[in-house]
Amino acid sequence: MTQSTTTKETREFQTETKQLLDLMIHSIYTNREIFLRELISNASDAIDKIRFEALTNHELLEENADFEIFLVPDEATKTLTISDNGMGMTYDEVVDNIGTIAKSGTKDFLDKLKDTGSPSVELIGQFGVGFYSAFMVAEKVTLITRAPGQPMGIRWESTGDGSYTIEECDKESRGTTIILTLHAEYCSSDQPAENFLNRYNLQNLVKKYSDYIRYPIKMSFVNEEKPRDADGKVIEDAPAAQVTEVRTLNSMTPLWTRNKNEITKEEYNNFYKTLFHDYEDPLEIIHSKMEGAVEYTTVLFIPAHAPFDFYQRESTSGIRLYSRNVFIMDNYKDLLPEYLRFARGLVDSPDFSLNISRELLQHSSQLQKVGSNLEKSLLKTLENMLTKDRPKYETFWKEYGRAIKSGVYANYDDRKKLQELLLFPTSHSADELTTLADYTARMPETQKVIYYATGKDRAAVERLPQMELLKEKGIEVLYLLDRVDEFAIEALHDYKEKNFQSISRGDLKLDDVDAPDAKQETDKLTKDNESLLSAIKERLAGKITEAKISSRLKSSPVCLVSSDNGISLSMEQILSEMDKSGFKARRILELNPNHKVFSVLKNLHEKSPESEAFNDYCELLYGQALLMEGLAPDDPVSFANKVATLMAEAKE
Repeated sequence: MTQSTTTKETREFQTETKQLLDLMIHSIYTNREIFLRELISNASDAIDKIRFEALTNHELLEENADFEIFLVPDEATKTLTISDNGMGMTYDEVVDNIGTIAKSGTKDFLDKLKDTGSPSVELIGQFGVGFYSAFMVAEKVTLITRAPGQPMGIRWESTGDGSYTIEECDKESRGTTIILTLHAEYCSSDQPAENFLNRYNLQNLVKKYSDYIRYPIKMSFVNEEKPRDADGKVIEDAPAAQVTEVRTLNSMTPLWTRNKNEITKEEYNNFYKTLFHDYEDPLEIIHSKMEGAVEYTTVLFIPAHAPFDFYQRESTSGIRLYSRNVFIMDNYKDLLPEYLRFARGLVDSPDFSLNISRELLQHSSQLQKVGSNLEKSLLKTLENMLTKDRPKYETFWKEYGRAIKSGVYANYDDRKKLQELLLFPTSHSADELTTLADYTARMPETQKVIYYATGKDRAAVERLPQMELLKEKGIEVLYLLDRVDEFAIEALHDYKEKNFQSISRGDLKLDDVDAPDAKQETDKLTKDNESLLSAIKERLAGKITEAKISSRLKSSPVCLVSSDNGISLSMEQILSEMDKSGFKARRILELNPNHKVFSVLKNLHEKSPESEAFNDYCELLYGQALLMEGLAPDDPVSFANKVATLMAEAKE
């Protein structure tokens, strides 16, 4: 725990914070004006916080419940001040929240910049580093803050050089004041659009980005006015006097209370960006009002891109709750199922209590009804997007498809209503994704199952020996390339009474597609080579459960499949990576009876079934089958030596 002190301390920023500040200061960003929205949004959040906390602890307000955000541009000192009377911070909170920002995802932010090859201001909002955007325009940032009930304030200051100073100071009122000492280029009249001391420029920026902030954003304007006489007429020959006027710059009218037919798309987009600190327009907007037994208004957004931590457990996205336009709770996760957690937005209901806990909300039948309605609305929106705007839906799928697939296997009761939203690459097209409905519509009448294959990428799947026969027969195969895909398929089990069939598990069930005598031929070959197959199984005891004649191979000599009973080989790999190595697939070695290697193996067995050469061939074929599945041989050194020996013998 950091201890406060009355003396000024100089501290070093965390290493990654230094890197971030360097990017902020020295990289070229296209939209530097965005810093004002970030700082105003932070001020609004601080007021939200104290307003909520004061519901149960009124003393926090310190007899000041007139919430506001105030802007003070000062051309003489080249400073812009943004102040609020929100929660404020203690000494420890300043050190934790300003001096160190690892918790904000800085490393991911920096990694993303490296991946893209160039800085982008659009990344700032995604990584919770809005405060540091101040350094894009300021050569020095001073923060003065006091938490309610604290006797002293805290003064923090930095020039973005890798260090900062912090000390206690006098501060009469609670809240936070940020003083930006601007770079000369942002105080110049030569570039009016980037003069952040020009009051009318600031007024326009507030209107553009922060009009729907629910607290007044104020600024003083000084006007010259001539005095008036007793009748109210201007005294023309009298000298003008300076009159100060405090104006509220934002409308503060909650967007969601207006008729949606009167709201422009630009207004929705700006509202979303302000409320959720994003830099891109949302992909989709849902605005609805429900009346009756359950009364509420909701505005939901589907962000264009998933947050950097979306698939991490600590992701905090959720829905905001309001009661008659009064904020009561942020990031409420239990309103929507986990697979719809990408939705951002708010719900405002006159029936919500202002003094309510998450525990009470979990048992609220009204809120459960609201959640059910929102779920239906989101799913309907996605269905319409899929059928009416396929490119837009595929953009959504690229960002959030894994969440939908996770919902299929994690929410058993919801799997059927999610199955129509699934998209997969298939052997039908190298570029297009397909739905299960599209796949089944293309199935020949004789095909009774939906075939799928698993692999790390499309090329790996298409190289699988198990694909050979299906390619020859022109049978479409779903490609499961994501770790969650097979879990989802296993949970679905079937689609419209057609079972899913892995090309690497059990019988391919091609009886209706094959020529009538195909199965008979395979059965005859199995019977004729029964002794050979038993010997192979014996030589590979503990590694395979069965050796059999393959009906799925055309050019490859061998392949590994798993039985219908138990998990698949790909599932075994995934579970092993999850430290669940106790789950093993029942491995079956299938041999191609038409391959030259099979004839060699058969001859070796007939001449000397106990020979070392026969054993080596069995081991080599098993190792080869493992490699084709993307698995390493059990003993790579021994495998390599056997290959070298075989090569040397061939040379002789």
